[in-house]
Amino acid sequence: MVSEHRVCLLLGSNIQPDRNLPLAIACLRNSLIILRISSVWETPPVGSDGPSFLNAALLAQTPLEQTTLKLQILIPLETKMGRLRTADKNAARTIDLDIVLFDRVILDPTLWHFAHRAVPMAEIQPDIRSDAGETLKEAAAKFISSGSIRLRPEVVLQNNWQS
Repeated sequence: MVSEHRVCLLLGSNIQPDRNLPLAIACLRNSLIILRISSVWETPPVGSDGPSFLNAALLAQTPLEQTTLKLQILIPLETKMGRLRTADKNAARTIDLDIVLFDRVILDPTLWHFAHRAVPMAEIQPDIRSDAGETLKEAAAKFISSGSIRLRPEVVLQNNWQS
């Protein structure tokens, strides 16, 4: 029997993001059971000049192990959508797909430190706690109140409940 894993992905784009985020989610539906999708949030780029990013998070179910998911689904999708990897990790991109939670194991300990990560993730996993005890919901509230992130309700990815 194949066991199912729960995975949270962060999606980001600053090259045609209103087109590329929905397209990435449509493609991911072919490989994952998408359980929930956050709202879309806009943030300035981190570590570089360039257009603002649109960011979202999703919760999905998959029989794939973490490495297989990354190597067989996420990286090929990024490539198919025109992602060019360069020495500049902060370069503009058509799509960025990151696994941040796998079976409730936090893979990105900096999740609480960046608005573009914490706020979308807080919509789908608000009670996840940092090592210091702060929930994603608490971290997101601070970022939202600081004005470092802006909700973009006009960019619709899908209904925000089970597909």
